[in-house]
Amino acid sequence: MAAIEVATAPFDDQKPGTSGLRKKVGVFQQPHYVENFVQAVFDTVDGLAGGLLVVGGDGRYFNERAIQTILKMAAANGVARVLVGQNGLLSTPAASCVIRGRGAAGGFILSASHNPGGPDGDFGLKFNTAAGGPAPEGVTGPIYERTRTIEHYLTVDAPDLDLATRGTAELDGTVVEVVDPVADYGGLMERLFDFAAIRDLFASGFRLRYDAMNAVTGPYAKAILEDALGAPAGTVVRAEPLPDFGGAHPDPNLVHAKDLFDLMMGPDAPDLGAASDGDGDRNLIIGRGRFVTPSDSLAVLAANAQLAPGYAQGIKGVARSMPTSRAADRVAETLGVPCFETPTGWKFFGNLLDAGMATLCGEESAGTGSDHVREKDGLWAVLLWLNVLAARRRSVDDIVREHWRTYGRNYYARFDYEEVDATAATALMDELRGKLEHLLDHKAGGHTVAYADDFAYTDPVDGSTAAKQGVRILFDDGSRVVFRLSGTGTAGATLRVYLERYEPDPAKQDAEVRTALASVIQAAEELAGIQRHTGRTEPDVVT
Repeated sequence: MAAIEVATAPFDDQKPGTSGLRKKVGVFQQPHYVENFVQAVFDTVDGLAGGLLVVGGDGRYFNERAIQTILKMAAANGVARVLVGQNGLLSTPAASCVIRGRGAAGGFILSASHNPGGPDGDFGLKFNTAAGGPAPEGVTGPIYERTRTIEHYLTVDAPDLDLATRGTAELDGTVVEVVDPVADYGGLMERLFDFAAIRDLFASGFRLRYDAMNAVTGPYAKAILEDALGAPAGTVVRAEPLPDFGGAHPDPNLVHAKDLFDLMMGPDAPDLGAASDGDGDRNLIIGRGRFVTPSDSLAVLAANAQLAPGYAQGIKGVARSMPTSRAADRVAETLGVPCFETPTGWKFFGNLLDAGMATLCGEESAGTGSDHVREKDGLWAVLLWLNVLAARRRSVDDIVREHWRTYGRNYYARFDYEEVDATAATALMDELRGKLEHLLDHKAGGHTVAYADDFAYTDPVDGSTAAKQGVRILFDDGSRVVFRLSGTGTAGATLRVYLERYEPDPAKQDAEVRTALASVIQAAEELAGIQRHTGRTEPDVVT
């Protein structure tokens, strides 16, 4: 067989965002749509021809069809070898692990993360570089420009490959190897964590409920938690990856994982409840009677990371996204290491990790990770929590409360207003930006504005900049509110409002979160006019 050149025309909507190209399934099913984007990658990224490529995804609807397209195009474009996860599966952190561990030139990850799946759901496609992380703007920019001028793509006319059976096959001179999606990742986890101590923890009667949400981490969690670490059979629930995630929304938050939350707040709660999202990069941590916010989780893990063998020498620094609470800042200060504040988007952590300036990273949207890969990693976060619990032999609630007594409590919540009219949401943000310079000493909700800006970031490694990353308003008592529009959905706009109040007094650290944040919530409404702009009186999701 030989490469076939297929005539095509550009699409005008293939600009990758921070999470790659993410659209409704029907958009990707258009003739030539996947091919145009993939060819643009082959045309602009060095090292793929003659190199090693990694391909895999979260198993959602259209995953295998798109993978077959990519494999045939890889062969036509001269890729020497392709590693693809069995059944087309590779969690996002596992794909990063394989890219880095096998010395690949890069990889295609097929996922829309925590968004719904199925024929009417969402699909996503992104390219990760040889470092294992999402392609930076210096790579995605040329890819997008190529999609705007593309006139043909290359493929081969060949039968689909068997992705269900591990082994190798040849496709027009390209060797395609179907690999165990768990093996490389599982080996890395065993090197990072004290598996013997965690086995002893489970042997002592410790109980875990891990909800894989019928998404990609099911096979990983069963292989590691049940088979390798000895957690009882049935510890992992909803373990089978399904194309539509069983009709559920694979986002590990308190709305879509309500059954797990209710269990953990009930009389027969296990010791730890955890969940991961569609592609395995997010996490939910709930102790018996204690929900741990992602911001607090990052801070607690930073304070206790040295208990795991992979971090026994201490951490070099912490990085957090700007909207994430400042709880980790106080840990970093105590440890004498830097804490970096970056825009939202995991790619902004990549330079810090590569330069050895940070070890742990976290986003308030349930993403936590370290320098072991270049993606956030949901199961890794659960394993680090298990390592901490195995070493300290105290409950999640005890550990969190002790952390607050030591560092103070950052009361924190995120209000999501989903599928807001995009024009209205943009008008809200534009109005806020227009009055920033006039907010100093302005009073709202009983608070006085001490500082306000539209967050801009200068990368300390390469000097690159990112502007308009969210409006942040700091009050004179240390409270804070942040406003951002999110780009992770496929319909309308999502307005995210982040609310934070610091409480150093242990005697005042047991208030209900919304009560503790009431004045900050009022200030946010007064400053932004959320109801006036959107018509919404309540958020759709509170985390």
